[in-house]
Amino acid sequence: MRLVSVNVGRPGRKLLSGRELDTAILKDQVEGPVAVGPLGVAGDQVADRENHGGPDQAVYLYTVEDYAWWAKELGRRLDPGTFGENLTVSGLESAELAVGDRFRIGEVELEVTAPRIPCGTFAARMGDAGWVKRFARAGRPGAYLRVLATGTVAAGDEVSLEPAADRSVPLLDLVRLFYDRKASATDLERALGARVAERARADLERRLAQTAT
Repeated sequence: MRLVSVNVGRPGRKLLSGRELDTAILKDQVEGPVAVGPLGVAGDQVADRENHGGPDQAVYLYTVEDYAWWAKELGRRLDPGTFGENLTVSGLESAELAVGDRFRIGEVELEVTAPRIPCGTFAARMGDAGWVKRFARAGRPGAYLRVLATGTVAAGDEVSLEPAADRSVPLLDLVRLFYDRKASATDLERALGARVAERARADLERRLAQTAT
């Protein structure tokens, strides 16, 4: 596995699909070493802090293999950073990941916390009104990561993956649970047993409480 690209963006007013949006989804590739801190990659910022960013979603990762699938699906090339990810890696598909899996890139250690749930801004960026459903159905969500050990990374670095000791909560299960508003208490409790991101945890806990009423 290898780090193909490091991508950063700053919030700004952007015209996407005829709409003016405050977003940092448009990323630029960065050359050379880039610092990774507790809140993410240096030079990258978040526009919508209510739904993005924070220690549990500090970094978003997508894969070359997932992009290759989308390129065939869409009939066009997709460069690293197109989906707004910070790190583009080669050597796996994001559907293979589970909460708690850990990536090492040099001295940096990152832990998988949640899948990406697509939003309207993502749809506008892709110019596809049906993108939210399309992306969700594809089963290639990419992964949000928390930073366990800080340091620097650079395109070309080797990447290693250490599977979680308990891989009972694959990312695709969390995608399914997000959209399945009739999920059982058992499934919700199982997901809450993993080190899921705080936003996902809050949603799961609220829904679990509702099953008891």
